[in-house]
Amino acid sequence: QVQLVESGGVLVQPGGSLRLSCAASGFTLRTYGMFWVRQAPGKGLEWISSISAESETTHHADAVKGRFAISRDNADNTLLLQMNRLQSEDTAVYYCARGGNTHLDYWGQGTQVTVSS
Repeated sequence: QVQLVESGGVLVQPGGSLRLSCAASGFTLRTYGMFWVRQAPGKGLEWISSISAESETTHHADAVKGRFAISRDNADNTLLLQMNRLQSEDTAVYYCARGGNTHLDYWGQGTQVTVSS
């Protein structure tokens, strides 16, 4: 049974850092492309980062490039998102998702990140 469970979302001050985790079970994380997607209050889903299967190739949206970094911990079968220099605009629910053949086929429940002083 495929499961994705995010954690690490908290209230943080502007300029601060956070690391989100997404624990995967039921499949081997490194064999799939994996994604971080967020949804800010009142807005739609926004792709922010992805990592390719079986490689360390990563991509980030312009809004987070240079501040966020996606990675995998293969030993723990966990997807990570390191977020630095957080801004109020980063306030959102953050989801990890697995890349299927044609779409993102499994999603976690999301973790809330709030950036505020």
